[in-house]
This record gives sequence, structure tokens and C-alpha cells, in this order.
Amino acid sequence: MAAKAKPSTRVKTLEQARAFVLRVKTCLIFGSAKSDLPSLWDVVDLPDRQPGKKGWGEKITAIWTWKNQLPAECPDEIFYGKLPGGLAVLMEMEHLRSVHYPQHHRDLKECSELAQRIYQRLRLQPLTTTQLRKELSAARPLTKSMVDRALVELQVTLNIARLNAPEIERDTWVRFTEQYPEFG
Repeated sequence: MAAKAKPSTRVKTLEQARAFVLRVKTCLIFGSAKSDLPSLWDVVDLPDRQPGKKGWGEKITAIWTWKNQLPAECPDEIFYGKLPGGLAVLMEMEHLRSVHYPQHHRDLKECSELAQRIYQRLRLQPLTTTQLRKELSAARPLTKSMVDRALVELQVTLNIARLNAPEIERDTWVRFTEQYPEFG
């Protein structure tokens, strides 16, 4: 595990966020008491939402944008995924290759039946979370949380990944090896 970021680290731009991820190797998007990893939330130095204002503040808007923008604009350098426990992370690609993938990848056969169904559906084409929920629920009733749990399971086991394309705004899922053929 990488050490927590030094309190003096201050991030205000996408490029500074990129440098932070590359330096710490793995960071949470938002902090968690369940992890000793540094978090982007703890180092971003932008204003929170001001009392009485609607919407998100600059800080959460930047972090939410950067979690998708960094892997889309720097696909050879930064990976977005989930750790066991479902914690969202940004990770330096070499760390993914040499440490994280060997430790956390699990064969699809070890995943739940619903996770396997989702994976098989993604063999045909990338789909958003909403599209997957609709398609899977048409076959048999499923709750939103059942589908969400299966998606997290597939991310944690490195069987699916978020599609890295700058124009993609909604979480769109592909098989991990489609996004990262070197792992196939």
C-alpha cells in the first residue's frame, strides 16, 4: 500500500492530479476510514460548496471529472477501478501491471452468476449501467443494488473496466481485456 499523501500536497489542476496519482501509485477518489491509502479528496485544494449555493462545489466537481478524465486522457499512465470493498481508485498503470492485477484478478468462474451474466452481455458491446439494469431486469426482476453489487464485483476482480473515452460521460462498461488487451 502507498503511504498517505503529505498534508502539504495541494492539487488544483488536472495536471497536478495526474502527477499526484503517478507519485503515490494508488489513491482513493474519496477518503475512507477503511483504507490507509491517500485520497484525491484530501489533497485537492479547491472550494467546497458554499452554504446556500445549489449543486456541487468546485472541489467535488473537479474530483468527479478527473476520475474519468485522467484515465481517458492518460490511458497508458492511469487506471480507474475498484478495490476490494468497492473503494474507487486511480492507479498508476505500472503498479496495476506489476502488483495489483497479479494480486486481485480472479477468473470469471469465481464470480457470482449475475456477474457472469453481465460479463457475457458485455461480450456483445459496451453498455452503460442503466442499459445493463434494464436489459437484465427484463429477463427477471433485479434490484438496482443487485446489479450494482455485481458490477463492483466485476471491477474488483478485474473482469470489467470503465470505457476510457473522453466523450463518454456515463459509466460505460467493457470487458477488462478489451480496454487493456495486454492482460488478455
